[in-house]
Amino acid sequence: MPEKPEVITVVNVLKKKLIGKKKKKALVFWDNIISYPSVEEFKENIKNQTIHAITSRGKWIVFTLDKDYLLVHLRMEGRFFFRHQEPRNKHEHVIFTLEDEEELRYHDTRKFGKMSLIPKTKLENMDPIKSLGYEYDDERLTASYLKEKFKNKKIPIKTALLDQSIIAGIGNIYDDEILFLSHIHPLTQACRLSNKKLEAIIDHTRAVLGKAIGLGGTTIKSYESAEGVHGRFQNELLVHTKTECPVCGGVIKKIKVGGRGTYYCPNCQKR
Repeated sequence: MPEKPEVITVVNVLKKKLIGKKKKKALVFWDNIISYPSVEEFKENIKNQTIHAITSRGKWIVFTLDKDYLLVHLRMEGRFFFRHQEPRNKHEHVIFTLEDEEELRYHDTRKFGKMSLIPKTKLENMDPIKSLGYEYDDERLTASYLKEKFKNKKIPIKTALLDQSIIAGIGNIYDDEILFLSHIHPLTQACRLSNKKLEAIIDHTRAVLGKAIGLGGTTIKSYESAEGVHGRFQNELLVHTKTECPVCGGVIKKIKVGGRGTYYCPNCQKR
């Protein structure tokens, strides 16, 4: 699943081609992708709205239109491609026709992606935005903030860092990297972490995500930001998918934590 760096990379690719263009209409071929409003309202309301900005919030891509915000979550395998009226691929489930007759097509093999068209006046009071935690670079993300959020959480820190209501944008890959650099065992209960460890998590979250953004994200399995655009952070991974620790030379272990494949070094990340 694309995480914050991959989402920002997608945003940067889309901005180059879409800012100032008008979405003349939308065609929807898989209704479940549209979360809000109804499919018919979605298609009607988006007509002839100009794209003024494209940003991100957590793992969501946010298109600023005339009257609404279009929110898109790529989930496992969602991607955007530009086409010029070529025959539709069976995995292209939403097609936006632009004013120059070019088409922005949403391609999703597994059909897990989601889109919402939310009026600007309602954005901050509606999910998914209202339930998201701070961004990785928000100055309000402090050790005291995490201490308060984690105080009653006896779940593993690996799972807690995936909670988008606490820090928005961290996923499985970067979770492993952050905990490795912070010397924290992934099964450590979130509520037991000291302020020093919480500060380490914040510092390494900012460092890891910042570097990954600079390198265009991590290309693993099916992720690409757009056709032919791949990230390079996979070359910088220290522990995720690895077999040997780059620090001590020990064997990297892989376990399941909350159903997620988790990599860690037993020597460097002691419980």
